[in-house]
Amino acid sequence: MNLCQSALEVLQATSRTFYIPISRLPPGLQEAVAAAYLCMRAIDEVEDHPDLDSRTKAQILRRMSLNLQAGSAHTAPEDLALGLDSYQNLLPEVSQRLGDWALLAPPDIAPRIWDATAAMADRMAYWAERQWRIETKTDLDQYTFSVAGAVGLLLSDLWAWHDGSQTNRAQAIGFGRGLQAVNILRNHGEDRQRGVSFFPQGWAFQDLCQYARYNLDLGEQYTKALPPGPALNFCKIPLTLARGTLEALSLGKAKLSRSDVLALVNQATR
Repeated sequence: MNLCQSALEVLQATSRTFYIPISRLPPGLQEAVAAAYLCMRAIDEVEDHPDLDSRTKAQILRRMSLNLQAGSAHTAPEDLALGLDSYQNLLPEVSQRLGDWALLAPPDIAPRIWDATAAMADRMAYWAERQWRIETKTDLDQYTFSVAGAVGLLLSDLWAWHDGSQTNRAQAIGFGRGLQAVNILRNHGEDRQRGVSFFPQGWAFQDLCQYARYNLDLGEQYTKALPPGPALNFCKIPLTLARGTLEALSLGKAKLSRSDVLALVNQATR
């Protein structure tokens, strides 16, 4: 099995939202977007790990960031695991294989993905040390940019690298923020059980729904401005699933059913 096939298998096991659109991308762009997603997922699994304390999470994330910052044309997968030996048995496969994902990307775009992942790991380390304390809308904006808005910017750079597509970067940030806000709403119960809330003080469920809708509207503008092609096809699927999830949550459902997901994907790809 080659690295791209292995990456798609791990992707399918970790995200039904992003596996479908990534699996449909053309060669070259597929490796770049899969590498970006899996690198981000690798550090995200550290941030969300149920058995690591905040201080340890911050240490691991900063070590991952430094390893990525040292990346070069001669980097080997093991170079991106330096200093992490004692944590390997605690981390899931997607995190253990950060080096593989980083080297999956085409060489001329890989450094941009390493830079974005390193910066995000540092931001996640900051939020872990802060105990993910969200007190104001400004805090929420900072957090959603740290873990998702910056992904929107990276995607814009990947589209430009692939076919020269130019996008509105403020709308790209909204695209990422909107998806993250829906994730916050969906996972609110689980987050509260571990003593974390991403709701600003005084905010109720409907307040965060409004925040999510505002940013998803920006994401809609971002998506509609893309020319026909792989980038547009990619963005429509997670945006449609996010809107569907938000409406389901508003009606009191815990999440979308598999049949709901398939119907929305068909709607997005018609």
